[in-house]
Amino acid sequence: MAGKKLKAAYEKIDRNNQYSLAEAIDLIKGSASTNFDETIEISMNLGVDPRHSDQMVRGVVAMPNGTGKTMRVAVFARDDKAEEAKKAGADVVGAEDLAEEIQGGRLDFDRVIATPDMMGVVGRLGKILGTKGLMPNPKLGTVTPDVTAAVNAAKAGEVQYRAEKAGIVHAGIGKASFSADQLKENAAAFIDAVNKARPSGAKGVFVKKIAVSSTMGPGVVVDPAQAV
Repeated sequence: MAGKKLKAAYEKIDRNNQYSLAEAIDLIKGSASTNFDETIEISMNLGVDPRHSDQMVRGVVAMPNGTGKTMRVAVFARDDKAEEAKKAGADVVGAEDLAEEIQGGRLDFDRVIATPDMMGVVGRLGKILGTKGLMPNPKLGTVTPDVTAAVNAAKAGEVQYRAEKAGIVHAGIGKASFSADQLKENAAAFIDAVNKARPSGAKGVFVKKIAVSSTMGPGVVVDPAQAV
């Protein structure tokens, strides 16, 4: 049944065509499964080689309508800041004890935040957290004394992105149950943030391709000129 539905979804899409963002989202929503609430994703192929430091694209964007995903947040903090993090709704709070748990294999969270004084402890977890994209970073607002704001932002649907080896950035922009307008607003916010993060070393065409897709559905190519 799933195969038939996917085949039917592909038949609605002209693989040689580029759609406006609104058209692409309508097509994706129309082909989404009714069995569960699929995640809607956006990916952008960029004209960069992230192996060069002056071509790295990395940043954070607040989705206007959230992502529909429940974010589990871990915070490295002590004393008053630890209490502040707990009150803000952090799921896991600790210091050296939390570092030991992570070294022992604990990774049941989606975002790691740290106060600046904890980076000596967190730094030793670089190999573990770095490979998962969880390493706190001041540029992304995850190394900060304002743990309340950082936890609130993560819980509200703030998305981090980073160009992978092939120059691709991607992010979840919501769920199939979101309205088309909500998904379009989130997608437009992500595209705008990535465009503004264009690095100094990027030459020529920056955004080469944009596509949206659902967890189980086909990808739909978006015309970059009609992406906002």
